[in-house]
Amino acid sequence: MRNSTYLKMGMNMLVHSKLRSWLTIIGIVIGIGSVVGIVSLGDAMQATMDSKLAEMDLTKITISPGYNKASSNMPGPPGMGGSSKDSDLTDDDIDALQGMESIQYIEGEISGSEDVKYAGETASLSITGVDPQVWQYMSNLKTQSGRLLEPSDKNVAVIGSDVASEVFDRDVGINQALSINGKSIRVVGILEEKGDQTDSAIYMPIDAAIDVIDDAQKDVYDSISVKAKSEDQVDALTEDVEKKLMISRHIIQKDDQDFTVRASKSMAESVTEMTSSMTLFLGAIAAVSLLVGSVGIANTMFTSVLEKTKEIGTMKAIGAKNRDILMIFLFNSAMVGLVGGILGVILGAFVSSALVTMMGNMAEGGGVSIFLAIEGLVIAVTIGVISGVVPAYRASKLKPVDALRYE
Repeated sequence: MRNSTYLKMGMNMLVHSKLRSWLTIIGIVIGIGSVVGIVSLGDAMQATMDSKLAEMDLTKITISPGYNKASSNMPGPPGMGGSSKDSDLTDDDIDALQGMESIQYIEGEISGSEDVKYAGETASLSITGVDPQVWQYMSNLKTQSGRLLEPSDKNVAVIGSDVASEVFDRDVGINQALSINGKSIRVVGILEEKGDQTDSAIYMPIDAAIDVIDDAQKDVYDSISVKAKSEDQVDALTEDVEKKLMISRHIIQKDDQDFTVRASKSMAESVTEMTSSMTLFLGAIAAVSLLVGSVGIANTMFTSVLEKTKEIGTMKAIGAKNRDILMIFLFNSAMVGLVGGILGVILGAFVSSALVTMMGNMAEGGGVSIFLAIEGLVIAVTIGVISGVVPAYRASKLKPVDALRYE
């Protein structure tokens, strides 16, 4: 027999056992749809993460007061997940790090939330005091209008895009004045929208920020930022900074450490690894439904062999070979997988789009790539063929006389 004959007879078997076939196909649809949807969501999350990581300065190292064993190696603010030891960061810490060969820039920052007044309105906003001499080199922020802070600046500010156009009824423009704790602060720059906390932040020279943030103290910082000369030096510099500060702070035991050193690079790697692990875990769970679907195909094929035993005997009696019977049933099981795969890919596309919409900024884009769709179809057909091998083999080995006598 020709392949076209196998295909025609396999299709005929599929059409004439509609209910049982479609119940089997539904199992494949759910399995392929789940796997394709989750993998596609993982790809969207990874693409979003890569996009955000591309905007990060991976040469930056942040030193924060307080140390916690449980969270020192995890992304997020220090002091989460257990007890921590707090101690202020001061000019002495910056002095201790000055002159290290791998450091390109270093600055101390303070931050706080204060009431900001503009055009008769008041809003509580985050204010960050930075060193205007190096801040523009330490950050990757860009302005949509105006400029960044310069060394000679004092009572001026660079504001986020939301502060400029969303927080107050009236837009805040360049050279407009904000009032913070009775101090008049002139806006010299508006940052590009980034979709994070910087959109609603205000950046000021640290000396001016000390005057408007209530609990701020001179030469005391909420964090110290260090920029390495190259990304390759980050890991070694992170260890050197920690050792240097332990010596300058007269800390001998690791348990007595009262500060946390965290590199943007290690945080990025941790987040990427977590995203990949989560996608793999969810994909593995979805793959269980594929296993259930394959059992369904095998069950359908065994039943089909029993129902068509007499037909198999007739075909063999008129000259059909074992290979012909085997191929007819394999084509039938492959077609069950193919139909389930096509519908599963369509379902996966809808699932992926829905999940991407629900997750908002965490995953952007969505949709199923051509490569993933083809991969889903190949998996579905492969599962169909593998599940149908044993029933098809048993059908091919039936003896014509026994098959014709079967009741």
